[in-house]
Formats: sequence, C-alpha cells, structure tokens
Amino acid sequence: MAMFRSFVSASTQFRQQQQSSSGPGPLAAPPEGVESQFSCPICLEVYHKPVSIASCGHTFCGECLQPCLQVASPLCPLCRVPFDPKKVERSSNVEKQLASYKAPCRGCSKKVSLVKMRSHISSCSKVQEQIANCPKFVPVVPTSQPIPSNIPNRSTFVCPFCGARNLDQQELVKHCMENHRNDPNKVVCPVCSAMPWGDPTYKSSNFLQHLLHRHKFSYDTFVDYSIDEEAALQAALALSLAEN
Repeated sequence: MAMFRSFVSASTQFRQQQQSSSGPGPLAAPPEGVESQFSCPICLEVYHKPVSIASCGHTFCGECLQPCLQVASPLCPLCRVPFDPKKVERSSNVEKQLASYKAPCRGCSKKVSLVKMRSHISSCSKVQEQIANCPKFVPVVPTSQPIPSNIPNRSTFVCPFCGARNLDQQELVKHCMENHRNDPNKVVCPVCSAMPWGDPTYKSSNFLQHLLHRHKFSYDTFVDYSIDEEAALQAALALSLAEN
C-alpha cells in the first residue's frame, strides 16, 4: 500500500510539473504522431473545414465528403454505414484541437499549428523538393496492349422499365418498388447483364422478385440491406402481388 501511494504521489507531481511548464496557449509539444491523428481518411492530409457524420461519428474534410452527399443513399466512406446527409455537421471540437496542437513539418521540421499545416506545406520548399524527387510510376512489365474501351459500368445501372439512369443497386431496387410494382413487362436485369457471368438476353418474368432475392447486397461494397428494409420491401411486393 505504501508503494502504491508513493507511485500515485510521484505521478501527480509529474503531471503538475508538465502543466506548469506548458503554460497557456497552443501546445508546443503534442503527443507523437498527432498529425496522423488529425488526418482525413480520404485525402490523408490534415483536416480542412472538418465535418462529422452524426450516425457513426467519423470525421472528414468537408470537401472530401461532398461526393458522398450527392447520392440518394449515402454511406460513410470509412465504415459503410448509411447516414442522413442532413445530419452532417461542422466539427467545431476538431477545429479547436487543430488550433491547439503543433506538429513538425515533414519537410523543414518547423513546428506548425495543425490548422495552418496545409498552407505551410504548399509553400515549403523542402516539401516541394521532396515531391519533385519522388520516383515516377513505371509498370513492372512494359506493355503495348491498348486499354479496353468497352468495359461495362458495374457501379450504376439503367432502369429496364423506364430508362432512368445512374442508379446504384440500392437505388434501383427502391426506384422499381416505388414506380414499377405493377409493370407486367419481362425485362433484362441490368445488374446481371453487367457481370462477366451475366446473360444479356435473359428476361426475368418477375423482375422485382429477382431484385430482392438475387441482389440483396451490392457487388462493389457487399453491404447487406438491413433486416427492416428487406422486410418492408418483401411486404410491399407481397401486397402488390396480392392486389394483382
């Protein structure tokens, strides 16, 4: 017990010495790797005008997250959890931390406030010299083969009923459920026909049922529909079939 008390006392004295020596103002000696702790997962640079997603708490540069906000059903770029674009807010807490910490420039090693790191790097001659001296990409085996131009688009699809474009798999299911539940036409599945194993001539007699059973997940993200969402879609389809 006496040894434990002496350890606690020594730890308290050390913490008080650190607080008294640091004084008020920006922290001149932040924890090691602090710049990486405040780097955007998308651009890998220090946050610029950071915003946070309310549902998962992940933070990104405001500009980096913009492309995700342009789709109907956005997913967090980091954890792939769906989120409401209206619940993306400016991260004032991260902005305060950026103004409080300093880190050494990776070029000239000068201690710079994180909030000013981007502008400093863009004007630092040492960093620009490092960039200029970076080795250029060279293929391991040179090739003269042309890049194929007829590669199918497997990210977005066209509605086979009305021709609506730029729909990902989730949007295609939602669009067809809302607009074509009573359409009796046999159509070719645009998702299947875009895949290497797909048959572009096969027409599904019940395209909505095919969507729900065959394409419950996205081939590019492998994100499953939630149980509630799938149950709702199944119930809506069953009701539509019963009405017919």
